[in-house]
This record gives sequence, structure tokens and C-alpha cells, in this order.
Amino acid sequence: QDSAVRAAGLQSFLSSILYFGASVPFGFQAAAKMQEGPGTDGAFFSEVAKRKGHRMRFNLTSAVLNVLFPWLTFVAVFATMSFSIFYRWPGLAFLVVFLALVAPMICGAFAIRNERRGAAPDWLKFSAIALLVSVLAGLVLGLGNHSTNMKPFYDIDTLNEYEGVDPSKAKGQALMDAGRITFAPGSYLATNMSMGFKNLDVYCVAPVMKTRDQKVVDFWAVGMNCCQGVGAFRCGDYANGKARSGLRLLKEDQRPFFRLAAQQAEAAFGIVAPHPLFFYWMQDPENEMSGFRNNGWNNFWMWTWAVLVIQVIAVAAFSALQMRK
Repeated sequence: QDSAVRAAGLQSFLSSILYFGASVPFGFQAAAKMQEGPGTDGAFFSEVAKRKGHRMRFNLTSAVLNVLFPWLTFVAVFATMSFSIFYRWPGLAFLVVFLALVAPMICGAFAIRNERRGAAPDWLKFSAIALLVSVLAGLVLGLGNHSTNMKPFYDIDTLNEYEGVDPSKAKGQALMDAGRITFAPGSYLATNMSMGFKNLDVYCVAPVMKTRDQKVVDFWAVGMNCCQGVGAFRCGDYANGKARSGLRLLKEDQRPFFRLAAQQAEAAFGIVAPHPLFFYWMQDPENEMSGFRNNGWNNFWMWTWAVLVIQVIAVAAFSALQMRK
């Protein structure tokens, strides 16, 4: 429910930003028109004072627009690529990015037009560059945040959760949609039957069992570079006596190597794994999932405010340069 509320609020927020942002280039152009003097076209600065023989000109409207709109553009693109919109509707997400690119193109066109007419295009050039950088930064950071934090959360959240699973009786084929599993009391990690398969990294597996004479093992704990030879499994919460849960491995590029490690264990210990499912062994899968989600949101808010500060500094620096002219 918390995720659904956040997603709904985020989508409403993005809709408002996109509606507001549709007027970005025209807002910059309007600011220029308000400040143009007799015989000029599109000047962003007006004379407000004279000191020591130098003209000091500053347009607050232009400065505010150049802080606000690039920042809102970044937030819209960053949020779109980070969260559920990109996960569920990637085509729509890239459409938002494409539409966001329209604003810097229009600002650039206005800047070229004003330059040809003899008016100063400096602020329009700044606007075009700032908006373009905002879109690209939102795209890159959003894709990174999504792949690192939010995609693992959504992948697991869309799967089922099972409790009280008896690894000596349950079949992997019947639980193919499992994202989180809590095994029945008495289930344990058979670290003495662990195995590692090396392919640059070491892919470690250990069977999850209920009885010591169990021959069919479809549930396996996994980890990377956390085992040394046979029977030396040191992955996840292997030493936690309260751990009897697993969070599903969903990285398709790693699965074949864990399968090879499980096949080695089958041959070495006389067990069979007809439909193996691989999990990260832990005490509390819910806490692990919350960690992914919280990291994603924390990353979003950190960059949101950081970019605002950066944009304010950039606009202030550019304003100072313009006032020296």
C-alpha cells in the first residue's frame, strides 16, 4: 500500500510538472519580451543601477526561470526513469524524455533567431544548455537508480511470498513464482555440502534441507565469492541460527553459473536438483527489500536537492558574468 500511494503521488506530481513544463521555452521568451527595451529584441537584462561607471543589469525573472525550469525538468526525468513508470511502461518513460528534449531545442532556436536579429542571446543559450544537461543528467542518474535499487525491489515485489515451506517435500517446479520464502522450522543450510564454481568470480551454492537423508534438493542458498572449496560456505546469514528465509535470485546472467555449481554438488554428494531455485539466505527478506526501496528514494531526494543547489550556483555565476559586461 505504501508503494502504491507513493507511485500514485509521484505520477500526479510528474503530470503537474509536464503540464507546467510545456511552457518552458515560451516562459523564457516572455521574460525576454518583458525586459526588452526600445529597439531591442529578446534582451534578458535591464538596467537597474550604475556604479563606478559600469552598467549593472539584472533580470530576476530570467534568473528564477533558469533555476526553476531546468530543476523541474531534471526531477521529472529522474523520477520517471527511477520508479514504476519506467518499470511498467518503458516506452512511456522514454516518451517523457523525448518530450523533455523539446524545451532545450526550442530555447536554442530562439537564441539563434535573436542572435541573427542582433539581440543578446546569452540567457537563451544558457537556458538551452541547462535544460539539455538536466535531461541527460536525469536520464543517466535515473537509469542507475532504477537498476541498482528500484528494479530489484519491483522484481521481488511482483512475485509471490510463501511461508512454512518444507524443503524436503516442496518441489521447485510448484514454486516457480516465489520471490520470498520462509522455510518450515527445522530447515537448515547444509554448508557441509556446499560447492563453488569458478568463472572469474566464484559462484557459491549450499542446499537448504530439512532431513539429513534428503536426496532431492530444489532450494539452494547462493552467494558470490564467499566460499572456498567444498563445505566452506560463508554467504548471507549463514552463521545466523534464526535465519531460515530466502530472497530469490533474479539475475539471469548469474543463474547458469549457480546451476553449474549445483550440478557439481549433485555429483559430489549423491543428491538431485530437478528444478533448482536459488535464494539469498537471510533472516528477514522484508528488511532487505525495504533497504532497496529506501535506498532508491533516498538517492532520489539527495540528487533532487543537490541539483537545485548546483542550478542556483550556476545561475548566480552566470548572472555575475553578465553584469560585468
